Amino acid sequence: MSKKLVVLGAKLKCSEGSAPADLGLAPSIAEADEKPVATVMDFLPFVNLPAFGMCKAQANPQVAAATAAASGVLTPQPCLPIVTAPWSPGSSVSAVEDHKLLTDDSTCKCQWTGEISITESGTEHTTE
Repeated sequence: MSKKLVVLGAKLKCSEGSAPADLGLAPSIAEADEKPVATVMDFLPFVNLPAFGMCKAQANPQVAAATAAASGVLTPQPCLPIVTAPWSPGSSVSAVEDHKLLTDDSTCKCQWTGEISITESGTEHTTE
């Protein structure tokens, strides 16, 4: 099955977040459907990865503290994603400036245990 390239405005979700979000990108030398194409290095919080609504991850200290204050009742808190590693796996055959192009099967991890995935790539262009 062909992997789709991921472009500006692709739809994302976090397994610990309450709301979807759109991928943000700066202009790029690579485009598909006249939109910048993402690479695996586009993982910066609040630049590429916006907040995903409310976070419910118990590993998040804000959620843990609010839940403890509510006598153990899960109390989600505003999402503040902390992602410190690139998307993986990315394209095995296409790259821009030595960075693999981002494909719709890629994921990245938030420090608070959430897995961020791509729900809509934003284009029908494929790689591989």
